[in-house]
Amino acid sequence: MKILRVNMGGKEGPEVSITNLGEYEGLGGRALTSAIVSKEVPPDCHPLGTENKLVIAPGLLSGSAGAMTGRISVGCKSPLTGGIKESNAGGQPAQVLARLGYAAIVLEGKPSSDNFYKILINKDGVKVETANEFRGLPNYDLIEKVKEQYGDKVACISIGTAGEMKMSAASVACTDPDMRPTRHCGRGGVGAVMGAKGVKVIILDDAGMKMREPANPEAFKEANKRWVEALRAHPVTGKGLAAYGTNVLTTIVDEAGAYPTYNFRQGRFQGAAKISGEELAKREKERGGNPTHGCHRGCVIRCSGIYNDKDGRYLTKQPEYETVWAHGGHCGIDDLDAIAMMDFLEDNYGLDTIETGVTLGIAMEAGLIKFGDAQGAINLIHEIGKGTPLGRILGNGAAVTAKVFGVDRVPVVKGQAFPAYDPRAAQGIGVTYATSTMGADHTAGYAIASNILKSGGFVDPLKPEGQVELSRNLQIATATIDSLGLCLFVAFAMLDKPEAFQAVIDMINAFCGWTWTRDDFVEYGKKILKWERDFNTRAGFCPQSDRLPRFFKTEPLPPHNTVFRVSDEELDTLFNF
Repeated sequence: MKILRVNMGGKEGPEVSITNLGEYEGLGGRALTSAIVSKEVPPDCHPLGTENKLVIAPGLLSGSAGAMTGRISVGCKSPLTGGIKESNAGGQPAQVLARLGYAAIVLEGKPSSDNFYKILINKDGVKVETANEFRGLPNYDLIEKVKEQYGDKVACISIGTAGEMKMSAASVACTDPDMRPTRHCGRGGVGAVMGAKGVKVIILDDAGMKMREPANPEAFKEANKRWVEALRAHPVTGKGLAAYGTNVLTTIVDEAGAYPTYNFRQGRFQGAAKISGEELAKREKERGGNPTHGCHRGCVIRCSGIYNDKDGRYLTKQPEYETVWAHGGHCGIDDLDAIAMMDFLEDNYGLDTIETGVTLGIAMEAGLIKFGDAQGAINLIHEIGKGTPLGRILGNGAAVTAKVFGVDRVPVVKGQAFPAYDPRAAQGIGVTYATSTMGADHTAGYAIASNILKSGGFVDPLKPEGQVELSRNLQIATATIDSLGLCLFVAFAMLDKPEAFQAVIDMINAFCGWTWTRDDFVEYGKKILKWERDFNTRAGFCPQSDRLPRFFKTEPLPPHNTVFRVSDEELDTLFNF
């Protein structure tokens, strides 16, 4: 495996170099992005400046025949948080890039011109060419143009108009097996950094390339078989997610009183049943869509889904739980068609659906439109896509929008908007929001698993006891999972089935030729978090950066009428390992 570096600021245009992994040997996915950013990016640089780097890395197991190994990591200094960022997505690019033999693409420097570029990577090498004909195209239109030139067997990594305008809520889109730009590295403004590098699209073509070969093929095949069996036997990964997608959580979290509604004012939403996973799957089937669809080849959970409009035409991929919440309960909207349209628009313009949905709620709080105004919300997303003055404010996220419009109820940590769980009714996820190196991020340490779903044991969501330990263990494990290229949802099986965890260890060893134990899995995650914490500390973060907004500690949340009760002193112990 090699590292592809593209200096976008070369004297005569972009300069390509290919090197061995060197000191980064043994790293993949998040481990590789965070290592390169931590070691090579000045922590005090401007995120949109020349010195920042955008690192794109498939997982250690990506490109293999291993199940669920198709996640890709994108890392940089975040224009949203000012700290280190790793954002990941499914889709085809991780598998294709790994089969092409690249452990990472590193975009460096910055063009002196205002040109946009496309990067083509195939078995013959790398080409970087101007692509100004793609300027201003949203993602779906862009991919149609790519198909015309390169066919429909390639995989793409791209930005929409939000990334071109360098908005802090801009995402990096990855195409799915149907070559639709539906899988997004959404969080932290990674799309803005790709835009600052002048790269509109990376086209990956693995024609003529084979699957990556394990060090021990027979052992890998046997371990992968056990892994698939464990995933299919677990009720979440084998049944719930496939039947209803991630939005299966709407009913569950609403019943738990942890579903943030009307900008985090209450824990239940009266319209939850209208936007639930059950209702979503029913509508998809009625309209000829499908609630069961894989976001990449090799996915056995198949939770991504296809959502058609009322005329039976494709509209968007099945909106994720967080997307449904951010535009639904958070904004007081109970119209699935409107939510699906907002999901499509944000994928098309290249926006993080969580950050943008929370921003819409802030706009409602400010009185720009009323809570529940679905058409008004759609209109505001178009403002972002067009880059109007109002759109540029909204496109830079919840914290910026709140500041501009004088809103004091702002659910963000380190500048990044909260996802779809209220920390007063699920205290463990509050610990993760507060302490994660990434800003408020549910995926960094998904404490909902034990707080609400009772996976891996049960920690009472309304009490502070045990929440720091729960979040710590999950943050460590997640860092490793993100580095392997594994989908986060596999954690349910790994938490509940010892044989699933062991199958992953055996897969790693058979593929890489290592002799890992479970302790090595943990130590790998700790190493990643230390790199990330070190970068953030040098960037100016301090213990006070690891705090929730004060209203979560002082304002009781109905229906439980609880506040966030994990103390600052406890939060400060999380990384004492």
